Amino acid sequence: MLSSLLVESSVDLSFKQLLICILTSVVLGILVACVHMYRNVYSKNFVITLAVLPVLVQLVIMLVNGNLGTGVAVLGAFSLIRFRSVAGGAREITSIFWSMGIGLATGMGFVGYILLFSVITGLFLLVLNTTSFGEKHKVAEREIKITIPEDLDYPGLFDDLFQRYTYSASLDSVKTANMGSLYELRYRIMLKNSNTEKELIDAMRVRNGNLTIVSGKVSTNREEL
Repeated sequence: MLSSLLVESSVDLSFKQLLICILTSVVLGILVACVHMYRNVYSKNFVITLAVLPVLVQLVIMLVNGNLGTGVAVLGAFSLIRFRSVAGGAREITSIFWSMGIGLATGMGFVGYILLFSVITGLFLLVLNTTSFGEKHKVAEREIKITIPEDLDYPGLFDDLFQRYTYSASLDSVKTANMGSLYELRYRIMLKNSNTEKELIDAMRVRNGNLTIVSGKVSTNREEL
């Protein structure tokens, strides 16, 4: 069942074999696109590309198979990843490689193998994206901006609070405000428990004279590998 439909080193393909491989690539390409859309932010063009990519890779593999060898075929197919002008997120890259893997398998005739592989992979990804796997429930990274009067000596001012409520804390920047009468401190911290964020802010308010404190998520570009 998992063996290749195509005769090794054979260039001549029957219409039935070709049709089976193409239909498999199309169906599994749509499967990849659907799994990628599940609880994710995506664009229509990218989803269409995921659905079409297996057929295109299959075409490349079938054209070069028997002429340049499987090694050159794999290198040529994987060079298609250059269609992405910028680096995508981790989930996008996973979907791209999955689509290309389908094209590689169908191009070599391993239809049963890639059907089984895709079903298992699709179910696995759906389970991971549905459950809370990988989410940060308690530990949270925060960026805190604290305003203090100029007469406060800020080095070490909140060290005991950071030791109590955080795993790590670093002072990223210091800026003067209001004609130099105020300082704005920017910290990046890793909370031990996100539920204690209010307690930490209340303790800071006592020390900075109830001036402005802003706590927010650390700004990042996109998910990366």
